[in-house]
Amino acid sequence: MKVHILDDWYDHIRTLPAFRLLDGHDVKVWTDRAPDEDALAERLSDAEAVVLFRDRTAITPTLAAKLSGPRLIAMRGQHSHVDVEALSKAGILFASNMAKDGPSVSTAELTFALILSGLRYLPEQIASARAGAWQADAPLGRTVKGKRLGVYGYGAIGKAVADYARAFGMEVVFWASDAGRATAALDGAPVAATREAFFADVDAVTIHKRLLPATKGEIAQADLMAMKPDAVLVNTSRAGLIAPGALLAALDAGRPGRAMLDVFDAEPVTDPDDPLLSHPRVVPTPHVGFVTAEELDRQFSDIFAIVNAFAKGEATHAINPDVLASGRS
Repeated sequence: MKVHILDDWYDHIRTLPAFRLLDGHDVKVWTDRAPDEDALAERLSDAEAVVLFRDRTAITPTLAAKLSGPRLIAMRGQHSHVDVEALSKAGILFASNMAKDGPSVSTAELTFALILSGLRYLPEQIASARAGAWQADAPLGRTVKGKRLGVYGYGAIGKAVADYARAFGMEVVFWASDAGRATAALDGAPVAATREAFFADVDAVTIHKRLLPATKGEIAQADLMAMKPDAVLVNTSRAGLIAPGALLAALDAGRPGRAMLDVFDAEPVTDPDDPLLSHPRVVPTPHVGFVTAEELDRQFSDIFAIVNAFAKGEATHAINPDVLASGRS
């Protein structure tokens, strides 16, 4: 079967042990992004199965209507960037392994690394040492032990980060949806008295929620402005959870003190003058929270299993199984 893998920008997938699962297929790995949907549809014209690299490519209604070749689009995890109805209309099976087999440890690890880096001003100190100036003329770093971490969201990754924080002697407090706060309370986890108190009374906030229509833009500028002027905001989840323009406006107004960002509204961000990427109080990383050899191998093993099952005439993890019933895929 002809299998196309999209958006492997640094050509890492071929190096994964999981890649051997595609032995026997005709595999094309795309390491650049098509300039537009017409070009992408042309690229995929001879593909029978398409593998998405997380949410790097959105499957819009217009793109789905242009896909003449693919019979299967496969991925792993949440898929708010995929218009499933449009794929059904196009007769294309969409499958995503939604298995909840524990948190993304790699994302949790990066998150806590960014918390440490933000509180200790490590980017400034590293740059100063490399410039021959030794210690940087920057604010004094702060000891993590005894600081208060606010975890926004009560999911698996947020709880893993909380465990790391407690191991370092931090106090942890949560804020989440009504249901999330109720679950946290039942678990005996500390929940802030109010939303404003959550943002105002912590030394760092880390965001861990799924981006859904209901959560899009739910963190407002007022939330960020409630933070301390020396507090750190960490976002390794999704940029769209913060209202458009809110973070830049809050940073320009002096709160929070700095933002450690692994996610941006439009990725990849290649303009060095991008307002957030170039902001003096932003430390950017290029969406690498999930990018480790172990995590990618885990994810693509699951995706390639979907492809292999489809090649044998089986549909696993189908999101729109009605396509199969109609006989269009």
